[in-house]
Amino acid sequence: MSDLVVRRVQSSDRPVMERLWLMFRHDMSEFQGQLPRPDGSYRAEWLEKVLTGDAEWAGYLISQGENPIGFCFMRALQQPVRVLNAFFMVRPVRRNGLGLRAVQEVLSHHPGPCEVAFQGNNEKAVRFWQRVATEVSGDVWTQEARPIAGKPDATPDLWISFQI
Repeated sequence: MSDLVVRRVQSSDRPVMERLWLMFRHDMSEFQGQLPRPDGSYRAEWLEKVLTGDAEWAGYLISQGENPIGFCFMRALQQPVRVLNAFFMVRPVRRNGLGLRAVQEVLSHHPGPCEVAFQGNNEKAVRFWQRVATEVSGDVWTQEARPIAGKPDATPDLWISFQI
């Protein structure tokens, strides 16, 4: 059993979260086609909401021992349906069960109806989120394609809805 730690992000985590965020956005650019800005950064509004304590957002830093290996963001915390908004694990720990364990830990802090959106052209994400939904809610989950707001020409995101 690994020494997986999932804890709320604190403002002092800014440097490590900014580094993990850059890796996350780089990975996502493969499926979203987004280039970095001229300074090499990517948009970071969600990260800022987590780091500045927005009441509708919660961020979790995922570590193995002292090594940061990922993060998970939840939003719409004061709404009837919470949204798992961003999830990232560094490549060396993918596909070994740690991601599932980390998501289960995060979701245990936010019971009730939940949704997660991801790119349908990311086959690994599709399989992962379907597995998560089955693990946390059995066969009681749905999946649907929804258009991306403000991007009528973009491939719709897939959304999975389930109950914790």
